[in-house]
Amino acid sequence: MLDTTVEDGQGARAPAPERTRKEPPRPRSGKRATAGVGRLAALLISPTMLVLGVVVLYPTLMAMHQSLFGEKGIDPETGFVQKTEPFVGMDNYAAILGDQAEVFWNAFWNTSYFTVTTVALETVIGVGMALIMHQALKGRALIRASILIPWAIPTAVSALLWRWVFDTDGVANAVLPGTTLWTADGAQAQLAVIIAEVWKTAPFVGLLTLAGLQLIPQEVYEAARVDGAGALRRFWSITLPLVRPALLVAVLFRTLDALRMFDLPYILIGAQKESVETLSMLAHAEASNVNFGPASAYAVLLFLYVFLIALAFIRLLGTDLVGGEDAAAGGGKKGGGKLSSRFAGRGRAGAPPVRKEVAV
Repeated sequence: MLDTTVEDGQGARAPAPERTRKEPPRPRSGKRATAGVGRLAALLISPTMLVLGVVVLYPTLMAMHQSLFGEKGIDPETGFVQKTEPFVGMDNYAAILGDQAEVFWNAFWNTSYFTVTTVALETVIGVGMALIMHQALKGRALIRASILIPWAIPTAVSALLWRWVFDTDGVANAVLPGTTLWTADGAQAQLAVIIAEVWKTAPFVGLLTLAGLQLIPQEVYEAARVDGAGALRRFWSITLPLVRPALLVAVLFRTLDALRMFDLPYILIGAQKESVETLSMLAHAEASNVNFGPASAYAVLLFLYVFLIALAFIRLLGTDLVGGEDAAAGGGKKGGGKLSSRFAGRGRAGAPPVRKEVAV
């Protein structure tokens, strides 16, 4: 222990004078720091917000404004042709949900049916593709390239290729028994659209799932093998929970894209086919007839439909989309991850977790 006393002139011991210490600078106030971070964040995201405002917000507002105007025609008061589109308010929406309700609901259900079936099939096939591409096989690079080729082909070109396949004298009728009019109106046209859409976009789901698979440490699988877990058990309790955030992002993107389906059924089957007509095709048909008011109304209704689906998807699965400690541990409270969470805490070859001790 240090001696903190000194002797005076008469030999008496007196306490040593305390040394003056410089006070450390006071930290900045929390409000000023928060304001500075907020200004920096606003500055960084301002270019992105500007681009979104130009390409998303402005067209949406213009479509909503245009949907309140009707078609050019003869003015009943003057008898002359109107040079400008008359303001009709909500009449376009009333006509869509009233006199044209049968056409609207047919397109609505076609859009929903194509979305559910194609996204479900793409998810299953895409996960299978990701598992194949993730394996250490000979010629893996060639396999990955061949799987991703359909996704790289433009949709219009893909639709033309499948139109040749489903032609009356095409490959499909040559392979299958009988002759089927694939491009005629009916259930076979819906099947043709589903096959072409799944072939085109399943590799996209596989690519995003593959990115999630590559983040899973191999030690988890090795520990599962030591504990006697089979291939199906490892997939269900380790692979699927840990790859779920990437898979849900892929499903969300594909759902929003399928709801706006237009070019594939339009080129493959054709316009004004009741069995494959979607909401986007209805909006295009009205715009082609220079009925921009009703076309904008269809576009606004489609926008609201897509927006509600995206909002519900993020509200219900928001935490899984982001991922976190629960997702990393294999699903957290939602089950299915007990085995993976138990394996995650083990080292290589099933060894117990390493304990680190720090000497104080």
